[in-house]
Amino acid sequence: MDRAVFERMAAQEEVHWWFAARRSILQTAIDRLIDLPEAPRILEAGCGTGGNLDMLAKYGTLRAFELDNAARQTAASKSGLAVAEGALPGPLPFDSERFDLIGLFDVLEHVEDDQAALSALGTRLSDTGRILMTVPAFPWLWSAHDTRHHHFRRYTRQSLRQIADAAGLRVETSFYFNTTLFPLAVAARALKGVMGSKAADDTMPGPMANGVLRRVFAAERHLVGRLKMPVGLSLCGVLHRA
Repeated sequence: MDRAVFERMAAQEEVHWWFAARRSILQTAIDRLIDLPEAPRILEAGCGTGGNLDMLAKYGTLRAFELDNAARQTAASKSGLAVAEGALPGPLPFDSERFDLIGLFDVLEHVEDDQAALSALGTRLSDTGRILMTVPAFPWLWSAHDTRHHHFRRYTRQSLRQIADAAGLRVETSFYFNTTLFPLAVAARALKGVMGSKAADDTMPGPMANGVLRRVFAAERHLVGRLKMPVGLSLCGVLHRA
């Protein structure tokens, strides 16, 4: 990603509505959809500037890796964790370890060979391990945001299942989320496209707007494992080895 994107992440991900609400949804997904063993071993692959590490550390022994040097240092400073250098599909750190949960949160779309990346992570799963992952949804939603963030693609439930199967994994469940704000986001991106605007759409709104957006988005955690929505700006999947 562009350096400016990493810098915004580092500064905002604790309080920005999108990051904070996504953490709530991810935590609910872990609680409802993944049966962790006692003393689980957890890995976050591509942890960025570390916004999810404190949440994941509550569940077990945590490892993390990140390719970008500055982001890795920021994540280590925030969390106190020794964040390793690593990339997808490789080289991967922690050769001798197997994990009960691997978090892959809005990372796969940045990897040119997504099949090889999933295959590599599959080799690091324990026998009952799961990958919990999120990616941006629907190719037709491609916008300047994707270009700015160096995305290679957006996904559907079907395309995620196809790439997982090719990687020797199976999608146990998947669901779209960030659905409530879907119409507003689609309209905003369409307007920017018509106007030729290149303004970033991940900047911090004012405190009142940020609070409202966070509550609206985070409320979708109540749907996790109970109701699958037909659309959303993002897609979440739980994968295991075939």
